[in-house]
This record gives sequence, C-alpha cells and structure tokens, in this order.
Amino acid sequence: MDKQTFTIGLLSLTAVLLFIAMLIMPPRASANFAVKDRNYQAVTATLTANDEALYILDNRSGLMACFSYNPNQKALQLRDLKPITNAFAAAANAAK
Repeated sequence: MDKQTFTIGLLSLTAVLLFIAMLIMPPRASANFAVKDRNYQAVTATLTANDEALYILDNRSGLMACFSYNPNQKALQLRDLKPITNAFAAAANAAK
C-alpha cells in the first residue's frame, strides 16, 4: 500500500464518519415547544433571531420566570421574574 492510497482511504473514511455524525446530530432547540403539568408550565419562545427563551410558569404561586442562555457564562440566566397577572394588566386597562 503506497502513501497516496492510504491518504485517499483515510480521507474517505473521515468523510463517511462526518456524514454519519451529521445525520445523528440531535435537533437544535426550537421555539415551538410547551410542557404542561399540574403545577408548572414550560414554554420556549424566540426572543431575537439567534436568541431563544424558556418561560416557566408556576401555577401555585402565580409567578412567571424568563430564562435565556448566556454563552459567555455557559449557563441559563434569569432575565425576569414577575406575576402572571402583569401580562394581562395592559389588556384589562385598555378594555376599561
């Protein structure tokens, strides 16, 4: 086996491995997912073009938290925590 045949074989094997890795790669998170349980609800949403958020609603306490991923710290970061009723306050005031 000469050097050229070995190099072509190695590059072909690498290409096949990269192709298989691309096929089995997990899907990217998308902002169209919701989970509802008895006490909590989790909803994902798009904030900006490359930024997504996770909203956690606590049905018992009536609070809603918004989390987003901070790539600099490599962790979820709390963006805001407010009562759920604040989301409907503007609509209630406009109806009056």
